[in-house]
Amino acid sequence: SLWMREVAERRGLEGDWRFFSLEEVNRVEGKKPPWEREWSYGWSMMRIGALLKRHDPALNDAWYLRSGTALHVEGRQPHRAGVARDLLSDMGLDPGLVDEALADPTTHDDVRADHERVISMGGWGVPTLVFPGADEDVSRKIFGPVLIHPPTGDAADRLWDLVVGWLEFPHLYELQRPKTTDDLAEIGEVFRPYIEAREWNTVVNPTP
Repeated sequence: SLWMREVAERRGLEGDWRFFSLEEVNRVEGKKPPWEREWSYGWSMMRIGALLKRHDPALNDAWYLRSGTALHVEGRQPHRAGVARDLLSDMGLDPGLVDEALADPTTHDDVRADHERVISMGGWGVPTLVFPGADEDVSRKIFGPVLIHPPTGDAADRLWDLVVGWLEFPHLYELQRPKTTDDLAEIGEVFRPYIEAREWNTVVNPTP
């Protein structure tokens, strides 16, 4: 999302952060779906985002950035209700919005609607970029780019042009760089705050 924010600012693009649940995608048989649980890690964080988005999409954008920074940079646990309240306070918002979001069952509906739309397009993971016209032409969506050290400035623009160029080839499904041992070590180091803060098993499924 940091790369997308950079590109949006430089190119004057308009984006809309939608909700997608890896928690639901990776749910094991016999476990309740997240909309049937009182509190459910990422799903509950998205319910907070859904409530904020009703007031102003910019608030959901700010929540995504603040909670993502807390998890991936600061090694905090925004998936815990108490930490989520603290983060809302950091943003100058009412921490009671956590409880308001959880008390409103329709926030489940907002998250599910976004999630199921991506699933209906064949999506399975994040990030999934959905471009205008995707409802009529499902080739206008792309999984990725998957990267560390998001580029800035002109480099961010060049990556955007490469990604958008992919849309010209609707039957080009995958490009992937083989990872060396050093690559995997660097990825692990970048993700260290997340790995130490998470309270779930990370599931890596093969690409469909």
